[in-house]
Amino acid sequence: MPSGLTIGYAAMLEQFHPSEVVDLSAYAEEHGFSGVMAADHFQPWVPQQGEAAFVWNVLSALGERTRGDLGPGVTAPTFRWHPAMVAQASATLAAMYPGRHWLGLGSGEALNEHVVAGYWPEAPERINRMFEAIDIIKKLFASGIDGKDVKHSGQYYKMESTRLWTMPQVAPEILVATAGPITAKRAGKHADGLITVGAPLEKIEMLFGKFDDGVRESGRDPQGMPKVLQVHMSWAPTDSEALANAMTEWPNGGMKFPKADIRSPHDFAQMAKLVRPEDFEGRMVISADPDAHREAIQRYVDLGFDRIYLHNVGRNQKEWIEVFGREVLPKLVR
Repeated sequence: MPSGLTIGYAAMLEQFHPSEVVDLSAYAEEHGFSGVMAADHFQPWVPQQGEAAFVWNVLSALGERTRGDLGPGVTAPTFRWHPAMVAQASATLAAMYPGRHWLGLGSGEALNEHVVAGYWPEAPERINRMFEAIDIIKKLFASGIDGKDVKHSGQYYKMESTRLWTMPQVAPEILVATAGPITAKRAGKHADGLITVGAPLEKIEMLFGKFDDGVRESGRDPQGMPKVLQVHMSWAPTDSEALANAMTEWPNGGMKFPKADIRSPHDFAQMAKLVRPEDFEGRMVISADPDAHREAIQRYVDLGFDRIYLHNVGRNQKEWIEVFGREVLPKLVR
């Protein structure tokens, strides 16, 4: 793999039993993938996917079975959780697997967060909540390293004097997931890196620019700050199988509208009936040709991503891991 670049495995806890996810992640590592991003979902997108395991348990098991980096892609520290609990979960994982764990955070989706029911706010409030949560998490990480209690009283959260008693020597990187320019700039000011999903290259370049602006405003240098990408794709031995996998297993990839306010997998299943093959164009490569996928991934590498996690939407995980480990990963250049 080119220096400064890792291609990891995006483990879909929405699609596979947690024990199978751990096995597949170890198998991916044997075939040249490095690192695992695991989804934090309380429900799958559509019932067909069929699973939704607890991400922190799975990440601990991955720590034992693999050697690369690992983190939640992403967790919302704001509705199902108080931020203090996310900080403790992350610090414990980082203490167990030093230098390997990063903390991926997002502003949340109703599909997962509304299960503890309360008011579900509009996007600006969700984003403000996330950044207040990041403030608490950073305070707690510092408390564990400094050995001093901290407290918090903000617009959305309160925390009495406490500290993290189990803490690694170096705090985990906090990576913020965003597809929007304002959040990207705020992430640059308050976080350690950026996570986004496959999108048109000019949009990603714009996000990078905003993120870098925020980093500079915080008095830091954007050079070397991680830029992380998750790419969904559908590979199978034939184009028709690849398309069938996308339509059946990952119709949400063809939904061209914001999905953060939809609460039920059964609602997504109804919407999936409206998805057409052409809806995936420009959003996800669907092809039996490994080279078509390699070209798409290479364009993201050329943009400057440091870590890219690949998700093949079909059930054909082992076959895909073997083909990509042999025919795609070795050919990527930086």
